[in-house]
Amino acid sequence: EVQLVASGGGLVQPGGSLRLSCAASGFTFSNYVMGWARQAPGKGLEWVSSIDSNGDPNYYADSVKGRFIISRDNAKNGLYLQLNSLKTEDTAMYYCARRSGGIWSRGGQGTQVTVSS
Repeated sequence: EVQLVASGGGLVQPGGSLRLSCAASGFTFSNYVMGWARQAPGKGLEWVSSIDSNGDPNYYADSVKGRFIISRDNAKNGLYLQLNSLKTEDTAMYYCARRSGGIWSRGGQGTQVTVSS
């Protein structure tokens, strides 16, 4: 069974930082493009970033470019997202996702990021 479990969210002040982690299991992690998506209250899912199987980032949403950094550790089946210079509009539930056959599937367990003073 494919499992993608995100963690590391929390409450942070504007300008602060967080590091999100995603623990992947049930598949050969190193074979897949992985990514992060987020959903703010009352809004649709927004794709934030993705990274190829070799660890090269290949997408950042314009809203996070220069502030967020995606990375992965294939030996640990781990996906990460470093969130810097956080803004109130970054408040959302963050999910990790896997791309398979051109289709993205996000994990069921997200992690809440709340940016507020």
